[in-house]
Amino acid sequence: MKNKFVVMFAVISFTGLLLTSCYKEFDPSTYQPAFEINGYSSIKQIQPGKLVSYWAFDQSLIDSVSSAAATNDGSAFTGGFIGKGLDLNVDNKSNITFVPSSTIKNLHSFTISFWVKPTFVDKDGDGGIDGILGLFNVANNSDFWGYLDWFVENGSNPTSATLKIHFKGTGSADTWVVKSGVSGFFGTWSNHTLTYDATTSMVTYYMNGSVLVPATTTPWTGNLDWSGIGTIVMGCVQFQANPSLGTAGGTQGWASWLTGNMDEVRVYSTALTATEVNALVVLQGKAGK
Repeated sequence: MKNKFVVMFAVISFTGLLLTSCYKEFDPSTYQPAFEINGYSSIKQIQPGKLVSYWAFDQSLIDSVSSAAATNDGSAFTGGFIGKGLDLNVDNKSNITFVPSSTIKNLHSFTISFWVKPTFVDKDGDGGIDGILGLFNVANNSDFWGYLDWFVENGSNPTSATLKIHFKGTGSADTWVVKSGVSGFFGTWSNHTLTYDATTSMVTYYMNGSVLVPATTTPWTGNLDWSGIGTIVMGCVQFQANPSLGTAGGTQGWASWLTGNMDEVRVYSTALTATEVNALVVLQGKAGK
Protein backbone atom coordinates (compact mmCIF):
# COMPACT_ATOMS: atom_id res chain seq x y z
CA MET A 1 0.00 0.00 0.00
CA LYS A 2 2.83 2.37 0.85
CA ASN A 3 4.38 1.82 -2.57
CA LYS A 4 1.04 2.66 -4.21
CA PHE A 5 0.93 6.02 -2.43
CA VAL A 6 4.49 6.74 -3.48
CA VAL A 7 3.72 5.94 -7.10
CA MET A 8 0.51 8.02 -7.01
CA PHE A 9 2.35 11.01 -5.51
CA ALA A 10 5.02 10.75 -8.18
CA VAL A 11 2.41 10.68 -10.96
CA ILE A 12 0.58 13.73 -9.53
CA SER A 13 3.84 15.66 -9.15
CA PHE A 14 4.91 14.82 -12.70
CA THR A 15 1.50 15.82 -14.09
CA GLY A 16 1.70 19.14 -12.24
CA LEU A 17 5.16 19.71 -13.66
CA LEU A 18 3.87 19.10 -17.18
CA LEU A 19 0.98 21.53 -16.68
CA THR A 20 3.34 24.19 -15.31
CA SER A 21 5.59 23.87 -18.33
CA CYS A 22 2.64 24.18 -20.73
CA TYR A 23 1.18 27.40 -19.27
CA LYS A 24 2.91 30.74 -18.76
CA GLU A 25 2.95 32.34 -15.37
CA PHE A 26 -0.15 34.54 -14.87
CA ASP A 27 0.62 38.20 -15.56
CA PRO A 28 -2.24 40.48 -14.44
CA SER A 29 -1.09 43.35 -16.67
CA THR A 30 -1.74 41.32 -19.83
CA TYR A 31 -5.35 40.77 -18.81
CA GLN A 32 -6.20 44.42 -18.15
CA PRO A 33 -8.82 45.86 -20.53
CA ALA A 34 -7.74 48.74 -22.80
CA PHE A 35 -8.07 52.19 -21.23
CA GLU A 36 -11.15 53.95 -22.53
CA ILE A 37 -12.44 57.52 -22.15
CA ASN A 38 -15.78 58.73 -23.54
CA GLY A 39 -15.95 55.62 -25.73
CA TYR A 40 -12.45 56.09 -27.21
CA SER A 41 -9.40 53.93 -26.51
CA SER A 42 -7.14 55.53 -29.16
CA ILE A 43 -6.54 59.06 -30.44
CA LYS A 44 -6.85 57.68 -33.97
CA GLN A 45 -10.52 56.91 -33.31
CA ILE A 46 -11.37 60.62 -32.84
CA GLN A 47 -12.65 61.99 -36.18
CA PRO A 48 -9.97 60.11 -38.20
CA GLY A 49 -11.18 61.36 -41.56
CA LYS A 50 -11.12 65.00 -40.40
CA LEU A 51 -7.48 65.27 -39.32
CA VAL A 52 -5.88 67.58 -41.93
CA SER A 53 -2.51 68.39 -40.30
CA TYR A 54 -0.45 66.78 -37.54
CA TRP A 55 3.00 67.72 -36.28
CA ALA A 56 4.46 65.24 -33.75
CA PHE A 57 7.86 67.03 -33.76
CA ASP A 58 9.69 63.73 -33.27
CA GLN A 59 12.96 65.04 -34.75
CA SER A 60 10.98 66.29 -37.75
CA LEU A 61 9.02 69.35 -38.88
CA ILE A 62 6.97 67.31 -41.35
CA ASP A 63 3.19 67.41 -41.25
CA SER A 64 2.44 63.67 -41.32
CA VAL A 65 -0.91 64.19 -43.07
CA SER A 66 0.27 66.27 -46.04
CA SER A 67 3.94 65.07 -45.90
CA ALA A 68 5.03 68.71 -46.28
CA ALA A 69 7.74 70.16 -44.04
CA ALA A 70 7.71 73.44 -42.14
CA THR A 71 10.56 75.95 -42.48
CA ASN A 72 12.76 76.27 -39.41
CA ASP A 73 14.07 79.57 -38.06
CA GLY A 74 16.17 78.99 -34.93
CA SER A 75 14.16 76.19 -33.30
CA ALA A 76 15.44 72.76 -32.22
CA PHE A 77 14.09 69.52 -30.74
CA THR A 78 13.96 68.52 -27.10
CA GLY A 79 11.91 66.33 -24.78
CA GLY A 80 8.26 66.83 -25.66
CA PHE A 81 4.95 66.00 -24.09
CA ILE A 82 5.04 62.74 -26.06
CA GLY A 83 8.49 61.71 -27.28
CA LYS A 84 10.30 64.72 -28.74
CA GLY A 85 8.94 68.24 -29.04
CA LEU A 86 9.77 71.63 -30.53
CA ASP A 87 12.21 73.81 -28.57
CA LEU A 88 11.84 77.59 -29.02
CA ASN A 89 13.95 80.40 -27.57
CA VAL A 90 13.62 84.19 -27.64
CA ASP A 91 17.42 84.50 -27.88
CA ASN A 92 17.19 82.88 -31.33
CA LYS A 93 13.95 84.67 -32.25
CA SER A 94 12.92 81.15 -33.13
CA ASN A 95 9.75 80.11 -34.93
CA ILE A 96 8.61 77.76 -37.65
CA THR A 97 6.46 78.58 -40.68
CA PHE A 98 4.39 76.25 -42.80
CA VAL A 99 2.68 76.77 -46.15
CA PRO A 100 -0.84 75.45 -45.52
CA SER A 101 -2.38 72.78 -47.68
CA SER A 102 -5.42 73.48 -49.86
CA THR A 103 -7.48 71.59 -47.27
CA ILE A 104 -6.58 74.13 -44.58
CA LYS A 105 -7.20 77.02 -46.97
CA ASN A 106 -10.71 75.69 -47.55
CA LEU A 107 -11.66 75.00 -43.95
CA HIS A 108 -15.27 75.75 -43.01
CA SER A 109 -15.15 74.55 -39.40
CA PHE A 110 -11.99 73.60 -37.54
CA THR A 111 -10.29 72.39 -34.40
CA ILE A 112 -6.71 73.39 -33.56
CA SER A 113 -5.05 71.64 -30.63
CA PHE A 114 -1.53 71.66 -29.21
CA TRP A 115 0.52 71.19 -26.03
CA VAL A 116 2.81 73.96 -24.79
CA LYS A 117 5.25 74.39 -21.92
CA PRO A 118 6.27 78.09 -21.86
CA THR A 119 9.23 79.44 -19.93
CA PHE A 120 8.68 82.75 -18.14
CA VAL A 121 11.18 85.32 -19.47
CA ASP A 122 11.45 88.79 -17.89
CA LYS A 123 14.73 90.36 -19.00
CA ASP A 124 13.65 93.92 -18.17
CA GLY A 125 12.70 92.91 -14.62
CA ASP A 126 9.24 94.50 -14.56
CA GLY A 127 7.53 91.34 -13.34
CA GLY A 128 5.77 90.55 -16.63
CA ILE A 129 6.72 88.94 -19.92
CA ASP A 130 8.79 91.05 -22.32
CA GLY A 131 6.21 91.19 -25.10
CA ILE A 132 3.29 89.20 -26.45
CA LEU A 133 4.20 85.56 -27.14
CA GLY A 134 2.74 83.99 -30.26
CA LEU A 135 1.62 80.36 -30.02
CA PHE A 136 -0.21 79.25 -33.19
CA ASN A 137 -0.96 81.84 -35.86
CA VAL A 138 -2.44 81.91 -39.35
CA ALA A 139 -1.05 84.82 -41.34
CA ASN A 140 -3.01 87.33 -43.39
CA ASN A 141 -0.66 89.25 -45.65
CA SER A 142 -3.27 91.98 -46.24
CA ASP A 143 -3.80 93.01 -42.62
CA PHE A 144 -1.90 93.90 -39.43
CA TRP A 145 -3.33 90.90 -37.57
CA GLY A 146 -3.60 87.46 -39.08
CA TYR A 147 -6.66 85.33 -39.67
CA LEU A 148 -5.78 83.70 -36.36
CA ASP A 149 -3.46 85.21 -33.74
CA TRP A 150 -3.16 83.04 -30.64
CA PHE A 151 -0.87 84.63 -28.08
CA VAL A 152 0.02 85.37 -24.46
CA GLU A 153 -0.75 89.02 -23.65
CA ASN A 154 1.63 91.58 -22.16
CA GLY A 155 1.57 91.80 -18.38
CA SER A 156 1.31 88.04 -17.94
CA ASN A 157 3.36 86.80 -14.99
CA PRO A 158 4.34 83.43 -13.48
CA THR A 159 1.07 83.03 -11.56
CA SER A 160 -1.41 84.82 -13.82
CA ALA A 161 -1.38 84.69 -17.62
CA THR A 162 -3.73 86.38 -20.07
CA LEU A 163 -4.44 84.31 -23.19
CA LYS A 164 -5.85 86.01 -26.27
CA ILE A 165 -7.11 84.84 -29.63
CA HIS A 166 -7.85 87.16 -32.54
CA PHE A 167 -9.96 85.37 -35.12
CA LYS A 168 -11.59 86.44 -38.40
CA GLY A 169 -12.45 85.42 -41.94
CA THR A 170 -11.84 87.20 -45.24
CA GLY A 171 -13.93 90.36 -45.27
CA SER A 172 -15.50 89.62 -41.89
CA ALA A 173 -15.33 91.45 -38.58
CA ASP A 174 -12.80 90.63 -35.89
CA THR A 175 -13.54 88.28 -33.00
CA TRP A 176 -11.50 88.44 -29.79
CA VAL A 177 -11.45 85.60 -27.27
CA VAL A 178 -9.79 86.59 -23.98
CA LYS A 179 -9.10 84.75 -20.73
CA SER A 180 -7.25 86.51 -17.88
CA GLY A 181 -5.91 85.15 -14.61
CA VAL A 182 -4.86 81.76 -15.98
CA SER A 183 -2.74 79.93 -13.41
CA GLY A 184 -0.40 77.02 -14.08
CA PHE A 185 0.55 78.25 -17.55
CA PHE A 186 4.29 78.85 -17.28
CA GLY A 187 6.73 76.04 -16.54
CA THR A 188 4.33 73.15 -17.07
CA TRP A 189 2.68 71.35 -19.97
CA SER A 190 -0.89 72.35 -20.80
CA ASN A 191 -3.17 71.59 -23.71
CA HIS A 192 -4.95 74.33 -25.63
CA THR A 193 -7.73 73.60 -28.11
CA LEU A 194 -9.82 76.01 -30.19
CA THR A 195 -12.91 75.02 -32.16
CA TYR A 196 -15.05 76.88 -34.67
CA ASP A 197 -18.39 75.36 -35.64
CA ALA A 198 -19.72 76.80 -38.89
CA THR A 199 -23.21 75.41 -38.23
CA THR A 200 -23.56 77.54 -35.09
CA SER A 201 -20.90 80.23 -35.77
CA MET A 202 -19.54 79.51 -32.29
CA VAL A 203 -15.89 79.52 -31.22
CA THR A 204 -14.86 77.71 -28.01
CA TYR A 205 -11.54 77.66 -26.15
CA TYR A 206 -10.55 74.62 -24.09
CA MET A 207 -7.59 74.22 -21.73
CA ASN A 208 -6.58 70.74 -20.58
CA GLY A 209 -9.79 69.30 -21.97
CA SER A 210 -12.16 71.65 -20.12
CA VAL A 211 -13.87 74.78 -21.41
CA LEU A 212 -11.69 77.83 -20.65
CA VAL A 213 -13.83 80.38 -22.52
CA PRO A 214 -17.46 79.39 -23.21
CA ALA A 215 -18.74 79.31 -26.76
CA THR A 216 -18.80 82.79 -28.30
CA THR A 217 -20.80 83.84 -31.35
CA THR A 218 -18.69 85.38 -34.13
CA PRO A 219 -19.76 88.64 -35.85
CA TRP A 220 -20.38 86.59 -39.00
CA THR A 221 -22.31 83.40 -39.67
CA GLY A 222 -21.57 80.21 -41.54
CA ASN A 223 -18.47 78.85 -43.20
CA LEU A 224 -15.03 80.17 -42.42
CA ASP A 225 -13.33 82.03 -45.29
CA TRP A 226 -9.54 81.94 -45.23
CA SER A 227 -9.20 82.35 -48.99
CA GLY A 228 -6.40 84.92 -48.56
CA ILE A 229 -4.47 82.76 -46.11
CA GLY A 230 -0.71 83.22 -45.75
CA THR A 231 1.60 80.90 -43.83
CA ILE A 232 1.06 79.20 -40.48
CA VAL A 233 3.47 80.48 -37.81
CA MET A 234 4.31 78.77 -34.51
CA GLY A 235 6.41 80.54 -31.87
CA CYS A 236 5.49 84.16 -32.62
CA VAL A 237 2.73 86.31 -34.11
CA GLN A 238 2.81 86.99 -37.83
CA PHE A 239 4.71 90.28 -37.84
CA GLN A 240 7.50 88.85 -35.63
CA ALA A 241 8.34 86.18 -38.24
CA ASN A 242 11.36 86.53 -40.51
CA PRO A 243 10.52 88.03 -42.93
CA SER A 244 7.74 89.94 -41.16
CA LEU A 245 4.27 89.02 -42.39
CA GLY A 246 1.21 91.24 -42.71
CA THR A 247 1.13 95.02 -42.98
CA ALA A 248 2.97 95.93 -39.76
CA GLY A 249 6.14 96.69 -41.72
CA GLY A 250 8.41 94.73 -39.37
CA THR A 251 8.74 93.43 -35.84
CA GLN A 252 7.16 95.38 -33.00
CA GLY A 253 8.87 96.38 -29.72
CA TRP A 254 5.83 95.32 -27.66
CA ALA A 255 5.93 91.79 -29.10
CA SER A 256 8.41 89.00 -28.47
CA TRP A 257 9.02 85.31 -29.21
CA LEU A 258 7.95 82.26 -27.26
CA THR A 259 10.57 80.53 -25.11
CA GLY A 260 9.65 76.96 -24.24
CA ASN A 261 8.34 73.83 -25.89
CA MET A 262 5.44 72.90 -28.18
CA ASP A 263 4.24 69.45 -29.14
CA GLU A 264 1.43 67.41 -30.70
CA VAL A 265 -0.10 70.07 -32.95
CA ARG A 266 -3.27 68.90 -34.67
CA VAL A 267 -5.71 70.58 -37.07
CA TYR A 268 -9.11 69.04 -37.84
CA SER A 269 -11.60 70.15 -40.48
CA THR A 270 -14.45 69.91 -37.99
CA ALA A 271 -15.32 71.34 -34.61
CA LEU A 272 -14.68 68.55 -32.12
CA THR A 273 -17.31 68.22 -29.43
CA ALA A 274 -16.49 68.82 -25.77
CA THR A 275 -16.52 65.06 -25.26
CA GLU A 276 -14.07 64.53 -28.13
CA VAL A 277 -11.74 67.30 -26.92
CA ASN A 278 -11.69 65.79 -23.45
CA ALA A 279 -10.93 62.33 -24.84
CA LEU A 280 -8.16 63.72 -27.05
CA VAL A 281 -6.44 65.37 -24.10
CA VAL A 282 -6.82 62.43 -21.72
CA LEU A 283 -5.56 59.90 -24.27
CA GLN A 284 -2.53 62.08 -25.08
CA GLY A 285 -1.88 62.37 -21.37
CA LYS A 286 -1.90 58.58 -21.07
CA ALA A 287 0.51 58.29 -24.00
CA GLY A 288 2.82 60.88 -22.44
CA LYS A 289 3.17 59.02 -19.13
